[in-house]
Amino acid sequence: MSIPNFTLYGDPANPRCELLHVEDIQSRSRGHDWEIQPHIHQSLFQIVWVARGSARIALDEVDHQAASPFAVSIPPGTVHGFRFAPETQGWVLTFSSQRLLDGNLEGTGPAFQALFATPTILEPGGDDPAVARLTALFTELDSSFLSPGLGDAPVLHWLTQGILWHLAQAAQRQQARLTPNPQPQALFTRFALLVEAHHREHWPVARYAALLGMSSPRLNRLTRERCGLGALDMIHQRLTREACRLLLYTSQPVARVAAELGFDDPAYFCRFIKRRTGLSPSSYRQSRGTPHEKNPRPPEASGAAGTI
Repeated sequence: MSIPNFTLYGDPANPRCELLHVEDIQSRSRGHDWEIQPHIHQSLFQIVWVARGSARIALDEVDHQAASPFAVSIPPGTVHGFRFAPETQGWVLTFSSQRLLDGNLEGTGPAFQALFATPTILEPGGDDPAVARLTALFTELDSSFLSPGLGDAPVLHWLTQGILWHLAQAAQRQQARLTPNPQPQALFTRFALLVEAHHREHWPVARYAALLGMSSPRLNRLTRERCGLGALDMIHQRLTREACRLLLYTSQPVARVAAELGFDDPAYFCRFIKRRTGLSPSSYRQSRGTPHEKNPRPPEASGAAGTI
């Protein structure tokens, strides 16, 4: 016996389908005694969003029990079935990747990949800001889908992309909750290594934080706990130390040192160094001697804050 293959549950599969379809859970499930038997969609993706109620969920060989609010992302070829509690409220969104991504809107691709890498149950919790937004988006999508003349309107794609984006964000938060945080020292070490590799590129703190899987305020708390400096101060300290080395141990003009360190404006570089050391680059170089006169060790840079 083969696994039933449908376009929509109960409808014959259509391999040429370029579907974008949304319906409330009750409209199809009530007629099947709230049970959707295990089946597959060969070329279609589905999102099931349950705003109120619960369900027993079959995803391939594993069964799950979930209570609202929750979402299920179902890639093509995944065996899935549901036994909903009577009067469960929510929506089922079905679409082809071709139909959705043809809009060429930036950001859909990463969200799409994150959500459908594997079949996933997302349980954001009632206090997650995504819950109210997702329910509102599904309500609007359902209303627009049923409105005469909007069958192929761009608004359907925009609303679907908004749903995917919010679900992707909720998935990231869920992953962060379920994955034990690395030890603070390990995170601090990773940040220090990133600064070592990228200080000349003038990355903002937010970019470092994103690579470490944390917020900018949390990264600042971590660095202050470990070394007494904010994250930006650490970046600037490393950049200043490199500038001092180049000023002392090379004979490059100040403008070339600035360019080598990623400063587009030499005048801004001079202000940055003066703010950090109390001296202009030329004065700093003169006060410490040239490479031909002696071979000093550059002092540690000041911890004073600044902005690039």
